[in-house]
Amino acid sequence: MPNTWPLVQLGELLTKSDDWISIKPDEKYRQVTVKLWGQGVVLRNEVTGAEIAARERLRVRGQQFILSRIDARNGALGLVPDILDGGVVSSDFPVFTPNDELILSQFLNWMSKTASFVDLCKAASEGTTNRVRLKEDKFLAFKIPLPPLDEQRRIVARIEQLAAKILEAHHTQVDVIERCDALCRSMIFGKSGEAAGPTAMGTIVKLREPDVDVQRGGMYPFAGVYCFGRGVFAGATKSGMEFEYSRLTRVRTSDFVYPKLMAWEGALGVVPPECNGLVVSPEFPVFEIDQSQVLPEILDVYFRTPSVWPLLAEISTGTNVRRRRLHPSAFLQYEMPLPKMERQLKLREVKQRIDALKRLQAETAAELDALMPSILDRAFRGELVGAVREPPQQPKRADTLKQREAGSTT
Repeated sequence: MPNTWPLVQLGELLTKSDDWISIKPDEKYRQVTVKLWGQGVVLRNEVTGAEIAARERLRVRGQQFILSRIDARNGALGLVPDILDGGVVSSDFPVFTPNDELILSQFLNWMSKTASFVDLCKAASEGTTNRVRLKEDKFLAFKIPLPPLDEQRRIVARIEQLAAKILEAHHTQVDVIERCDALCRSMIFGKSGEAAGPTAMGTIVKLREPDVDVQRGGMYPFAGVYCFGRGVFAGATKSGMEFEYSRLTRVRTSDFVYPKLMAWEGALGVVPPECNGLVVSPEFPVFEIDQSQVLPEILDVYFRTPSVWPLLAEISTGTNVRRRRLHPSAFLQYEMPLPKMERQLKLREVKQRIDALKRLQAETAAELDALMPSILDRAFRGELVGAVREPPQQPKRADTLKQREAGSTT
């Protein structure tokens, strides 16, 4: 921080709010919470007073500063957005009104996202393990360097200008990925006349039996499957004493797997190379793919498609909507459109290029994520001037791939 900025106690900048209100059982209330690591103040839920186990709650107002006693040391602090004006919090969330004659609320908001401010909250937190709490008097006694209001406005304007560019770059990434995924899906669902009729899963995949005998003293690295089409991942390693299954199934690259319980929410996928050799419980049916009929990429794209998941829900059984299971017998009878092998090979080629693009996107996303902390660090050291590195350019190959695909099928 520049030496020219005077040090001002937080207690001079923040006035604690005591706007407690009585909770009425028949009225509705919006409960507010604070996300970790500077991710903002959000709506937790909307409930009736009868569902709140307290007679009073603290009411918050837009642009007030709020933090979590428990997790301020983990970046759970920020401004209340205007849309949550009138929401309520418990006493675990101290609320402060910034002195607008000394500090801009947005200046405080951005400053609270810096590592140095979070370190300040850590220093103000005391207690034993699992009982660490922020001490308000200690927090308010800390001093921060504070520029004049005009300088605060300039800093906030520059930060928000750069933050908007970073957000735009993230949106571009999402758009590119969505268009790439749509391109792959169009090669299965498209009205090109090249797709074969419905094909039963039982004719193109084979259920594998569990093939790993569990030893109580053995260690077993598990695979898992994310919901909503996010694929197969490497999970935790567990000892044989941590679960009751006597047998497990070892998955191999290009196997197809899903959990019976969550398949209807898009938890299905092809095993990637990095998960080869991991194990799953009997609650995860594993299928060997007959690659002479269907390429793994086809199943991966098809079953990651959101419009398919309601169809799987229809063939899943269970009385409780959250406990519906997709049994292998039902899955093997399920029918999907199967493109001809020539088109499958073309989809594989396109998907390989798209996967390379996604890897590049992931690297770029990491660069984007690192930009904001760097910008804030420079801003609150008084070093944020006009020449700040712009967010990295986003690759835009989806249109090119789509044009190539269109050209190859005409």
